[in-house]
Amino acid sequence: MACLLGLFSSAFAEIKVGEKAPNFTLNDQDNIKHSLSDYQGQWVVLYFYPKDDSPGCTTQACDFRDAVEHIINSKAIVFGISMDSIESHKDFSDKFNLPFSLLSDESGDVSKAYESLRNFYVFKLSKRNTFIVDPTGNIAKIYLSVDPDTHAQMVLSDLSKLQKSTNNP
Repeated sequence: MACLLGLFSSAFAEIKVGEKAPNFTLNDQDNIKHSLSDYQGQWVVLYFYPKDDSPGCTTQACDFRDAVEHIINSKAIVFGISMDSIESHKDFSDKFNLPFSLLSDESGDVSKAYESLRNFYVFKLSKRNTFIVDPTGNIAKIYLSVDPDTHAQMVLSDLSKLQKSTNNP
């Protein structure tokens, strides 16, 4: 039994602060390709969410929408990522005037790389996790199972602290 548990736990590599963020290329709601590596030199907020236009996801997206000006002023970029289609993202973005890109991870490969894939066997969803990636491409902060009501402000606060700590060694 111990051998089986050892094999099971080693099969899943845990993503950690300080490690290189997994690179990806995904299309947004306007069918524009975005690769994480294109944003080297910038702070990037990647927030994974389960489903366009659902109550918690709408709250979270609108919260990021309302905080995005401050996030952009802090020289960071925001991407929402879910397994919804480009068309679904377009409708969701237009409906709520979202000023940031929603990336379509229909295969779930990026969600899986970020340990943010919930597999119900019949269907899959992205977990509500967020990652701040620093300008060198490393994971600077991880949030798991976030509260959509307060999350954007928490990210903004932590982003400010992280930026200050890297600017003042």
